[in-house]
Amino acid sequence: MNANAAYQAYKSVQVNTASQGELIIMLFDGAVRMATQADHYIEQGNIAGANEKLLRVQDIMFELISALNMDTGEIAKNLYQLYDFVNQLLIKANVTKDREPLQQALKLLTELRDMWREVVARV
Repeated sequence: MNANAAYQAYKSVQVNTASQGELIIMLFDGAVRMATQADHYIEQGNIAGANEKLLRVQDIMFELISALNMDTGEIAKNLYQLYDFVNQLLIKANVTKDREPLQQALKLLTELRDMWREVVARV
């Protein structure tokens, strides 16, 4: 088994055994990582690379939005609005290749990830 296959097997086990909270944190970790890469690509003028990473972050935001249970009340509605706002910033950054909305989105993604880490640690 090569190193990449071993890593993929490890990640698969990690995802399959994670709690719902841990999965949310993994999604945010991926979003922060991809958004950071997109920011570097925009800075370097690599439009195709930035587009690819931004689309992946948007996919993650779609997953997070889809996972919300809107029957749980105000918290889900507020998270929906926040996730949607982040997604709109990502779209703007991708269309304009402007780092400012991307950096705003990255700041929010980081804060959301840290918030979820706190929530999961307390539960």
